[in-house]
Amino acid sequence: MTQKTKHALVVEGGAMRGIFAAGVLDGFIDHDYNPFDFCIGVSAGSTNIASWLSNQRGRTYTIIADYSCRPEFINFRRFAKGGHWLDLDWLWDYIALHNPYDMQAFAKQPIPFHIVTTDVSTGEPVYTLGHESNLEMILKASCSLPMAYRTPINVEGKTMIDGGVADSIPVMGAYKRGAKEITVILSQKPGYMKRPPKAPWLIRRLMKNTPHLADAMINRAEQYNETLAFINNPPQDCTVHVIAPEDNFAVGRLTTNKDKLDAGYQMGLRAAKQAVVLEP
Repeated sequence: MTQKTKHALVVEGGAMRGIFAAGVLDGFIDHDYNPFDFCIGVSAGSTNIASWLSNQRGRTYTIIADYSCRPEFINFRRFAKGGHWLDLDWLWDYIALHNPYDMQAFAKQPIPFHIVTTDVSTGEPVYTLGHESNLEMILKASCSLPMAYRTPINVEGKTMIDGGVADSIPVMGAYKRGAKEITVILSQKPGYMKRPPKAPWLIRRLMKNTPHLADAMINRAEQYNETLAFINNPPQDCTVHVIAPEDNFAVGRLTTNKDKLDAGYQMGLRAAKQAVVLEP
């Protein structure tokens, strides 16, 4: 009897750019499309997967296009005075009150869910399986952008931050975990390449107490572009399906324009429909 090829779903982060993946995954719900054996998410990609696994259509759209656009969450003036630029404490509390995660539905679904964070002390990615007991805290850690959210988050004795620092698109992590077929939802347009930081010396100065994390941030572009090379030229025993925004995708990391966010979400719905149609 031939063993079934493992199919993984990988979702990139990108803060507000996650609106595209929100559309894709809501589209998967609409088409009852779920051929995946396990999934891996980073930052906004992990919160997208979490809502999808609990079958909460529209939840991530609301979080990005409404809650995350409010000044209680995103506020540069507050940041300039020493507070959070992106206040995850407020956002997590607000979501818990107004659009809580369906933990019961998540606990019933069988698909293993790996959430990527970055270990502040080593600068290395950490893959943690999400369970009912740890999910909210690990999702928060994976979304905590360095410097933009100032409170260290402790997960199992380690200080963790945004998983995108160490492994922005964990397709190689999926391959190492046995996936021979990988569907990856990107948050950048086709042809995008990440540029190295213009002032690595400034990163080292600002992060002098966490030198390994500084190294990870400086090397992030190189690691990101190596991942894109893997996606574009995977090993012979692996197939990668790419779902990416269209060329006119106008959402950036901190975009709060409702029209642009809505257009990005609709783009994701269209991409999901196309992916399902193309499925052999």
